[in-house]
Amino acid sequence: MFEFILLMAQTGEQGQGSNGLMMFLPFLLIIVIMYLLMIRPQAKKQKELQRMRENLKKGDNVITSGGIHGKVMGFGDEDKSVIVKIDENVKIKIDRNFITVVQPVGGQKS
Repeated sequence: MFEFILLMAQTGEQGQGSNGLMMFLPFLLIIVIMYLLMIRPQAKKQKELQRMRENLKKGDNVITSGGIHGKVMGFGDEDKSVIVKIDENVKIKIDRNFITVVQPVGGQKS
């Protein structure tokens, strides 16, 4: 272990200018690739989901993250919650953030 540290110190003394940049270049490339392949598409998907939740209207068919299928009947609590009709005479109040799929009125069911 000590020999490795001495070897690194010797190589560091020889070319400090460009060697420092070349040493961090692979890490920078990995970060850029992770951003392009993972973080950016996820952020785009999250923005699209938020936009979909904001554009809910009465009559839209929705599916919650718990798998409940229903139809939007109204809104409550400063539009933070949604009243969903899941069966005849059965309405539930759910948080808007738990809606994962919105099928507009007249949309095809999947």
